[in-house]
Amino acid sequence: MTPRENFLRTVRFERPESIPMTFHINAACWHHYDPNALQDLMEAHPFLFPDFQRQERVEPVYELNQLKDKPYTDPWQCVWETTDDGITGSVHQHPLLNWESLAAFPVPDPGASDGTYPVDWSALQSRVEQQKRDGKLVCGGLPHGHTFLRLQDLRGYENVIFDMIDEEPRLNTLIEMLADFNLGVVNRWLELKPDMMSFPEDLGMQVGPMLSPDNFRTYIKPVYERLMAPAREQGCIVHMHSDGDIRTLAADLIDGGVEAINLQDLVNGIDWIADAFAGRTCIDLDIDRQTITPYGTPAQVDALIREEVEKLGTKKGGLIMIYGLYPGVPLENISALMNAMETYAFYYA
Repeated sequence: MTPRENFLRTVRFERPESIPMTFHINAACWHHYDPNALQDLMEAHPFLFPDFQRQERVEPVYELNQLKDKPYTDPWQCVWETTDDGITGSVHQHPLLNWESLAAFPVPDPGASDGTYPVDWSALQSRVEQQKRDGKLVCGGLPHGHTFLRLQDLRGYENVIFDMIDEEPRLNTLIEMLADFNLGVVNRWLELKPDMMSFPEDLGMQVGPMLSPDNFRTYIKPVYERLMAPAREQGCIVHMHSDGDIRTLAADLIDGGVEAINLQDLVNGIDWIADAFAGRTCIDLDIDRQTITPYGTPAQVDALIREEVEKLGTKKGGLIMIYGLYPGVPLENISALMNAMETYAFYYA
């Protein structure tokens, strides 16, 4: 069974051979850790890094909004800044703080960008065609923060929340602008016939969501449904990511068309995730980066992965797991986590 087939069977509850596991190393890690130590760990875990090739000198690739002390202006005229190469920055200049700027505000061209970065669709098509020739899973979608977070980038968080509470009519105009643009990106992706379309956007805080469930249903959910509908109609898997506590929004996300949901484990609670999704909706579990992996013992790291696999997985499938490594996690815990992910990937085999 190829990794692509295994992934598709997992999402569709069709008895995959293993739990798909992804270990993502953030680019900033290469100047926070000894690069050789990280490469040693990657080399020792071929299941997680099947295409790994050791390099004499690792040259990480930083996105345009991940460059220290180099502000980046995105296609929506939002200005990003970061203090560490490789760590995605935050928007420090919001171009629509004043509604007076809306009438003449320039909307980006979805034929030239995805809203966050420039896009060469011709080059992207060539890359997708190569992925298909190689039998790999093709994943398309919108950039992280495409709707609700983009509103914050443009207006500022507090302004957006007050706009919703005040039922500001110009907010609807702005949302429509964003939706039309994002639909242009979605349609261009769908022309490439991907296996899965992802709609990543953080909605949660440490406790509770960043907007009320009522405001989510009024302003954001209809946009999600509009953007996801063409993917569902084409037969693509609809994938949604959100960091934070999204328990009060989860039912609306699934109702809106999400088939695979990527959410954080301990913030939402393993038992709650099991009750809400296990056996019905594919769980793409974002493994803890706040407590156990950075501050626990290797034994606790192993126990966490085993507990999650036992409570959320089944032989039929429905569980994917991903870990994002950022600076600050001890090397012994990184090793324990890689070991556990490789071991428990075959728990139901």
